[in-house]
Amino acid sequence: MLPPAPNFRVDGQRALVTGASRGVGLAAAAALAQAGAVVTLVARSETELREACGAIRAEGGQCDYLVLDVTDSYAVAATLGALAPFQILVNNAGMNRPKPLVELEDGDINAVLDLNVKAAFYVTRVVTKTLLAAKLPGSIINISSQMGHVGSPRRTIYCASKHAIEGMTKALAWELGAANIRVNTICPTFIETAMTAGMFTDTAFRDWVTARIALGRVGQVEEVTGAIVFLASSASSLMTGSALMLDGGWTAA
Repeated sequence: MLPPAPNFRVDGQRALVTGASRGVGLAAAAALAQAGAVVTLVARSETELREACGAIRAEGGQCDYLVLDVTDSYAVAATLGALAPFQILVNNAGMNRPKPLVELEDGDINAVLDLNVKAAFYVTRVVTKTLLAAKLPGSIINISSQMGHVGSPRRTIYCASKHAIEGMTKALAWELGAANIRVNTICPTFIETAMTAGMFTDTAFRDWVTARIALGRVGQVEEVTGAIVFLASSASSLMTGSALMLDGGWTAA
């Protein structure tokens, strides 16, 4: 007898994606919908969310959206706590303010930590609570970065935030494993998105980046989504507490 083939479908599972109105978040939501999930998009811009949801529905996906500031602990708890459990969570909302340490202001530090770290705690806490109450399995996917494993100039606060996410993920893997809730990270290299577009107008910076990627190029959003569907599905049922590197070889150096 041959072993069963891996199943990459997530039919009927409710999925929540933060920072989902554009970039990696939108791509993740679209890929999960194509794999059969019922996807809820979360971001702060209703116009962008409505357009994103419409695009997913136009391709046959099941989708709705929530206008929500995930840095607002009370709003996150009240809004998500009133909903049915999500078996898939993609913590994607994030930001960066690349500056030398001596030029970082308190506002920069607070903004990055509030969105990249504290918001992930807020959302994960309420999603986990509803899953445990319903005795349902789940997959929590934290969008980390190669910068959660290495250092880089001008990225002190960003690296600190992503290293924090890696630690949170490992701890939660042990805390939630017995409940069959898996927690993993995805660690991309630089990806072509609206957030990075301004950085890549600087030819010297783009050259600096590509020189550190073994494949010699930056990534595209669609190159992240396969890993998201994999971690959401039963194909990755033995994975928890792991970091899936999508860095083009950056951390292999």
